[in-house]
Amino acid sequence: MSHTDPSWMTRLTTFFLAPTPSSDRREAVALRIAIGGVFVAPGLVKLLFDNQGVGRFTRLGLPVPATLATCVSSVEIVAGLLVLLGLFTRAATLALVIDMLVAIAVTKVGLLYGAGPEPVAAAPQTGFWAFAYQARLDVAMLLSNSYLMLAGAGTWSLDAWRARRTASSESRVPIAT
Repeated sequence: MSHTDPSWMTRLTTFFLAPTPSSDRREAVALRIAIGGVFVAPGLVKLLFDNQGVGRFTRLGLPVPATLATCVSSVEIVAGLLVLLGLFTRAATLALVIDMLVAIAVTKVGLLYGAGPEPVAAAPQTGFWAFAYQARLDVAMLLSNSYLMLAGAGTWSLDAWRARRTASSESRVPIAT
């Protein structure tokens, strides 16, 4: 296969790990701060408080709750920090998109059909409106992460700095004749 026609795996890896080209999306920094905070804080809480980590995963009936709590909190902390910095943003947001899809499936979808795995104190307790209300933060984070995954971290990020640095070093490489 020629160098000009990379395999699908190479293109996918490049999309998620290569520096994001600089764009004029300065507003992405505000979104990155919000996403980072929303994931780093709960990730730490899952590690620090058993009722939010191991205890919650046990109540939800999830397998190996201690291991799962450690893995989920680690993903939320590491990916959240990467998003805050704007470093490997697309890979980090992919991890957080998966995190949110699983969270919605495990903790919220059941509300559409009856009582979910966690008690809902106030009305509505079941059905579409219960789901819509209880899943609002999860859906907002899912969509916000999806946007950054597709658009990149924006101008004020380490990804943009890496892209500028890569472009600068490539322009200095002498062309072999």
